[in-house]
Amino acid sequence: MTMKPSAIRKGLDRGAVISIILIALIYAAVFVLEQIIPPTSMLFTVLKKGATYALVAVSMNLLNGFTGLFSLGQAGFMLVGAYTYGILTIPVAQRAAVYQYYDGGLVQFAMPIIPAIILAGFAAALFAFLIGLPVLRLKSDYLAIATLGFAEIIRSIFQWDKLGVITNGSNMLRLFPTFNDFNIRNADGEVVLYLSTLVPFLIAGVCIGLIVALIHSSYGRAFMSIRDDEVAAEAMGVNLARHKQYAFCISSFFAGIGGAMLAMYSNSVQAKSFTSAMTYEILLIVVIGGIGSVTGSCLSSFLFVACSEWWLRFLDQKQMIGDWEVPLLRNGFRLVVFSIIIMVVVLFFRQGIMGTRELPDLFRKRQRHARRKEEMAK
Repeated sequence: MTMKPSAIRKGLDRGAVISIILIALIYAAVFVLEQIIPPTSMLFTVLKKGATYALVAVSMNLLNGFTGLFSLGQAGFMLVGAYTYGILTIPVAQRAAVYQYYDGGLVQFAMPIIPAIILAGFAAALFAFLIGLPVLRLKSDYLAIATLGFAEIIRSIFQWDKLGVITNGSNMLRLFPTFNDFNIRNADGEVVLYLSTLVPFLIAGVCIGLIVALIHSSYGRAFMSIRDDEVAAEAMGVNLARHKQYAFCISSFFAGIGGAMLAMYSNSVQAKSFTSAMTYEILLIVVIGGIGSVTGSCLSSFLFVACSEWWLRFLDQKQMIGDWEVPLLRNGFRLVVFSIIIMVVVLFFRQGIMGTRELPDLFRKRQRHARRKEEMAK
């Protein structure tokens, strides 16, 4: 059975087609740049971390923006995902070196990378299910405080010495596979094809695509009805407790995958890195991009990482113009300027960069504008 061209046009309008082509070109550009630019370039650092943060930001937006549940537990679920991935993928031969204070640790096997990443998501979702049973009865600020408290508690538990045979206590997990292990090497160990940046883009892209599909499904519409009016949603037959639990677990699942990606990016995992400040960074990315916009969360993730990790780095170093020293430039000044930029963006873009719009909407708007011009010309 073949689909008629008219049916294809109804399913995918011009804006959606252009968006798909643009995304494909971005992936192709990432692949090409990775082959021609030295792997030590800061560009790839930004792209890898930006892809990771984009996935976590979209997962938070699913909960905060599309379901209306104000949660601040994202760092905790990322921690669970990162630790699950690290514990399951450390090679058996390396476990004695990693768990040197715990007799090689309790787990004595190593899983392949992709299944371990998926299990990292399920582990985070399991924690979310257990936490959500009592916590999702709360609303607004109370829910935010409860989930923030969970993140701090789980961070302390994972550093508990009694769990050291599994989590390595307060010591870091290391020597597990990272993004660099996706590079293809020849018999001499030389890299012949770089994939260490394309792979995180693919993982994040697939996960974000699944979230977008969920948002446009009947479950997504139920989530948005809860955000708009819980009383009306319940009157229309939406089970509030069940759908809130679904949204909470699904968001945490993808946050867990984001945590595994962050572990692969950082080459190590330590609980003290997953502080509440990390959750605030993700929340800031969501707000800057636009609460209720997947495209906005993705764009602001890369802009946030690029500004904080790359473009403003020169502000932390003293600069000389001849014999004159530029004032104020010293260690930490980058964060001051970065904070000012964020304040300006928030003041002038109250709804974020994208508001509630998505990438296809930009092209649809231009298409409508062009049609109006044609009609006026006639």
